[in-house]
Formats: sequence, structure tokens, C-alpha cells
Amino acid sequence: MIKSFEELTKTHPCFSVGSKVNKGRVHLPVSPGCNISCRFCDRQLNDVDLRPGVASTIITPREAVEVVRKAVALCPDITVAGVAGPGDTLATPYALETFRLIKKEFPGIIKCMSTNGLMLPDYYQEIIDVGIDSLTVTVNAVDPLIQERICGEITYHGKRYQGVEAAGILIENQLSGIEAVAGAGVTVKVNTVLIPEINAGHVETVAKTVAGKGAKIYNIIPLIPQHELAWCSAPGCGLLSSIRAQAEQYIKVFRHCQRCRADAAGIPGQEDFSRLIYDRPVQQANTFSHG
Repeated sequence: MIKSFEELTKTHPCFSVGSKVNKGRVHLPVSPGCNISCRFCDRQLNDVDLRPGVASTIITPREAVEVVRKAVALCPDITVAGVAGPGDTLATPYALETFRLIKKEFPGIIKCMSTNGLMLPDYYQEIIDVGIDSLTVTVNAVDPLIQERICGEITYHGKRYQGVEAAGILIENQLSGIEAVAGAGVTVKVNTVLIPEINAGHVETVAKTVAGKGAKIYNIIPLIPQHELAWCSAPGCGLLSSIRAQAEQYIKVFRHCQRCRADAAGIPGQEDFSRLIYDRPVQQANTFSHG
């Protein structure tokens, strides 16, 4: 039974609008590959960076179940098992396979997944069937002319697309996928990376659009200037506050994002104990996505 948004606001640390609940999550880094090229993307396998898209290692779905066992034993307040990368969850089959295994052993745990949304039209029914309770989709623009400045290309059904064409496909798939998943009762959270020089004047439109498709909560993430967008600025508190207020006219806004790693474990804002449950050495890889 998919948990309602109201239930999630009490038991999911990313859905307690306005204040944190003393609940935890474990992120399972089972998704290595990606199918889009975000210009701010600098994905790494390391033990030091505290940001999305970074993990110390990639694990298999069966190893992920063992990680959940360890995490729950260490912290009984963990209520969420999530996959947020370090690549995209629908670019490879491992995230959905992981959730099938977790569903059998931990039927009561909240299942949470993040994606760029490119493959949502292909996999939305599997997301529903496996019992994902909350789905996060990163939507940085709903105008292809803006989106192409943020994401340079995509690989879709074995074909490479670039520029405005790629942006149009990505946006169409994101919005139709959000509508389909939300229509089945899954809580959809939308993330938008706020890039002052590119999409600051567009975020309100994104918020209104995704709310119209059924998204329940909205997370505006400040850009970390890096990679091809290293020339852009990180948004200040004033701009971030102003744009969140604009978005809140249409949708609930999530204000306490910790920009967690793809292998984070514990209660957000408190001690992270991922080193205690991931005991494999750091691996090298070069295919990552914003989660």
C-alpha cells in the first residue's frame, strides 16, 4: 500500500514541511549510469564531498538489502530507504530491482527514488507496481530554450539528442511521467537547481507547471558552481528566499534540504554513519547524473 503524502509528512525527513522530524534515511548507491548530461554535473566516487551525486562506492541490489539491515540495526529511527544515484535510477535496472528486494524484507519501510525523469514514460508503471512511496524528479526548466543551457544532451532509446531537441524530449517526458505517477497516488517531489544566470526568472513557472501535473512538494536547490557552469554564481539567501516565496504560491516548498550524498545514512543534520555500513573501497567511475 503506497503511503499518502500526509503519512510521509510525519515519517519522511524530506516531507516534514517547515520543520524536521527525528527520522532517518539510508541512501543506496546502486545506480552507476546516466542518460543526460547536465552542465553542472561533476559526479564523483569519494569519501569527502558532501553533495548529491557522490558516493564512496557502487553496490549491487542484494548488497543494498544488507546495507538496510545494518542501517536499521544502527539507527531504529530510519524510516526511508532511498536511491538517489549516484547516476540516474532509471538509466539502469538496479534501482527498481533493489526496491523489489527491499519490499520483500522490509514491507513497512518508505521506498523513495530520485530520477531526472527522462525514462518515466517507460517505467512509471513499474514504479507504481513496486510500491515506490515518494518519487523525486529534477526539473530545471519547462522551456526548452532554457533547458538546453542547463542540459547539453540526452541519450534516449539508444539515440543521442542535443540542444533544443534534447531539451524538448526531456521536458515532455518529465511532465507526462510526473502526471502518470502522481495520478496513481505516489507522492511526487520536484527538485529544481537554482542557477541565477539561467533559470532564476523561470522557477515560478516550473513550480506552477509541476503543481498542475500533480507534484506535492517542491525543493529549490542552490547551484554548486562547477563543471561547465563554474562561471555561474551560487544563489544568495535573499534570492533563494524570494524565489521560494514565488513558488509557494502554487506548491508546498521544502526548505531544509541537506544536499545529501548518494550514500548518506542517518538522520539528516545529525551524525552520518555511512562509513559503518559501506565497507568497500572507493571505486573509480565516470558516468554520473544529478539525482
